[in-house]
Amino acid sequence: MKFIDEAIIEVHAGKGGDGIAAFRREKYIPKGGPSGGDGGRGGSVFAVADRNVNTLVEYRFARIHRARNGEKGQGSDCYGAAGDDITLTMPVGTLIRDAETDQQIADLTQHGERVIIARGGKGGLGNLHFKSSTNRAPRQFTLGEPGQSLRLRLELKVLADVGLLGLPNAGKSTFIRAVSAARPKVADYPFTTLHPHLGVVRVDVNRSFVVADIPGLIEGASEGAGLGHQFLRHLARTRLLLHLVDIAPPESLSDPVADAAAIALELRKYDESLHRKPRWLVLNKVDLLPEETRDAQIRDFVERFRALDAAGPAEAGRVFAISALSGKGCRELVFAISDFIGAGEPAPSEILPQPEDAGRDDARADERTVEDDR
Repeated sequence: MKFIDEAIIEVHAGKGGDGIAAFRREKYIPKGGPSGGDGGRGGSVFAVADRNVNTLVEYRFARIHRARNGEKGQGSDCYGAAGDDITLTMPVGTLIRDAETDQQIADLTQHGERVIIARGGKGGLGNLHFKSSTNRAPRQFTLGEPGQSLRLRLELKVLADVGLLGLPNAGKSTFIRAVSAARPKVADYPFTTLHPHLGVVRVDVNRSFVVADIPGLIEGASEGAGLGHQFLRHLARTRLLLHLVDIAPPESLSDPVADAAAIALELRKYDESLHRKPRWLVLNKVDLLPEETRDAQIRDFVERFRALDAAGPAEAGRVFAISALSGKGCRELVFAISDFIGAGEPAPSEILPQPEDAGRDDARADERTVEDDR
């Protein structure tokens, strides 16, 4: 199914039924009096969050949604029937705004949350409401009120604890495959991820968190380069960002520091509050660095990156060096994320690669542990 995270729809609540002027005309009741009933209320339009729905594709094609009108009143004190309501099912995390004024109407953040987005009109009054001692045969009645009609913009922001950020082919999809049961596409060409993926990371029996993998960013995304930066909206609800960096890019002319700084700058251009969100550096593919210079290259990267103004204060958090392909270092990162989410952000520190004398048994142990966590 095609992933759609934005849609424009029209909702029209039902009109209230009109009241009626009627009089009783029964045998042996010469002065029956007024008996006009009220009109029924118009149907309303509701939105409900459903965790079994994960895209707004239904509303890309079905754009107009109308509730039924209320029926008009009847004689013999009979009221008109109310119009049927309609319920629109939307993914959890959908933000509903008025497309004309940009006013927020609802934010569906919990499964089963139900809100009214267009209220039906009230029914009109029949003439039985206007009788009095001086007006015994009223002919007054009122018309039903119109229902609300709105043009709405639906915007889906996925709900996740952790968001992955980085250039295409930085290893984001490989990382989420290594620590969760999610299976996004992985290939040796850029932009293999075309829409967000969610993965649940199981730390132990009582601890887990959700990771969101979004398409990669490139320099100039704010001007439309690559896939643009519209997918950054899915990181707005996260509590922590992981900035994955390919520490050993295949192009000899590519500078990982400049590339990482460009991503941080694109984040600031999109949303300053998102740029200030807690963000950790995750240096991926460290297994491709020469063993004898690995630690020195990592320290040099961190020092140069933090010296750049584009990095911002949010980058002064923790630093992890991992290999998502082999699983090395993923276990430490997963437990650090769990501690951060469960007890708040720990004191800033650095976690650099383990000494090489630990041997390959440590890497195999990391792989087994990550497999167990899944």
